Amino acid sequence: MTAVMPEEDRRSPTAVTAGVIIRDAVAADLPVIVDIYNVAVATRVSTAQLEPVTVESRRDWLKNHPPDRYPFWVLEMEGVVAGWLTFKAFQPRSAYRGTAELSVYVSENFRRRGVARKLLEEAIRRAPSLEFSALVGLIFAHNDASLKLFKRFGFERWGLLPRVAQLDGIVRDLVIMGRSV
Repeated sequence: MTAVMPEEDRRSPTAVTAGVIIRDAVAADLPVIVDIYNVAVATRVSTAQLEPVTVESRRDWLKNHPPDRYPFWVLEMEGVVAGWLTFKAFQPRSAYRGTAELSVYVSENFRRRGVARKLLEEAIRRAPSLEFSALVGLIFAHNDASLKLFKRFGFERWGLLPRVAQLDGIVRDLVIMGRSV
């Protein structure tokens, strides 16, 4: 079990290696978090958001992620935020309390350097201490890189929502990837 870190230093003790730090996101991280997200918005590969977001419109993002239940983590590499991961409630009904939806985003400058892998490893490792017994990722069927990554970490295809999204006139499927922890 991970020791609780003081409020000003909630880094994961297992992830502070080789210049990599995984920690709770703070308000000062919001501009880079939004920048990373907006690049994803433009690619139409990893989010159903169609318009860029602003820092102001996302001020409550961190408030909606209490670190002891639904963390919002950033991964720092080379002294900068290279990516982020969130835990979200899968569904609001009580019976789903043990399931969390994960979202992972990586800066263009740090892709293919293990950022998403490290964040997912930490999420899986910490899930039981957050009282999660299942994790899910909602991934567009055309997002091969994310599907392969989740599969590598033991996620299986738990479902398919065909033709549920329309991105610039192209109809897309959504794959539900899941795993028990």
